[in-house]
Amino acid sequence: MNKKCELIYEGKAKKIFASDDPKTVIIEFKDDATAFNASKKAQFKGKGELNCMISTRIFEYLDKHNIPTHFIKKIDDISIVAHKVKIIPIEVVLRNIAYGSICKQTTIQPGTKFEIPLIDLYLKNDELNDPMLTTDRILLMNLIKTSEIKIFKDLTLRINDILKNFFLAIDLELVDFKLEFGFNQNGDILLADEFSPDNCRLWDLKAKDVKIKSLDKDRFRNDLGDLLEAYSEINTRINNFIGS
Repeated sequence: MNKKCELIYEGKAKKIFASDDPKTVIIEFKDDATAFNASKKAQFKGKGELNCMISTRIFEYLDKHNIPTHFIKKIDDISIVAHKVKIIPIEVVLRNIAYGSICKQTTIQPGTKFEIPLIDLYLKNDELNDPMLTTDRILLMNLIKTSEIKIFKDLTLRINDILKNFFLAIDLELVDFKLEFGFNQNGDILLADEFSPDNCRLWDLKAKDVKIKSLDKDRFRNDLGDLLEAYSEINTRINNFIGS
């Protein structure tokens, strides 16, 4: 089982294939890197493999902590099998520390730590440049119900609590992250997509140079140094921690 069939969807960093099991899909991680809504692009050989390994480890860890995810198993160096879900077209962004877009859009200073994590919601739509959503707009577009918004917000806060402590144990600070959720065939909401340095900010608490503490895609966005070096360091720390 879990034979890769026709291509269903190709995004910036992943391809999704049908499986010979109609209840599952196969997700293949690409070597592509994009930033600023794909206006900046490059390829890094081995990036897909690193993101596949990191996402696998994170999903396995979340599963052990009773977070419902679409992840089933890793099947090769760049691919995982996942439950087939209907993706909710909303990107959920949680921020523990102010950085990036929120500092450009508000008077909040970079590096400001939030006593209560901030959750922002965005419409998953590249043509509209992923605009920010309000609950009223979500309901007007009939994307999901109020009760369902609460479910994935609560899940996001639980994931944050789990992963903040997880990353702190390997000397990384979880600054912010983006999540996507989907409905399975039973109508349950599952964490979908991936969790990798492509969709979160991780700062190295052991960084010798505070100007280059990013171990995430900011390396590529802001030309801060070797992207693969950063992703490899995260993967090594995760494996050393989980394997210990």
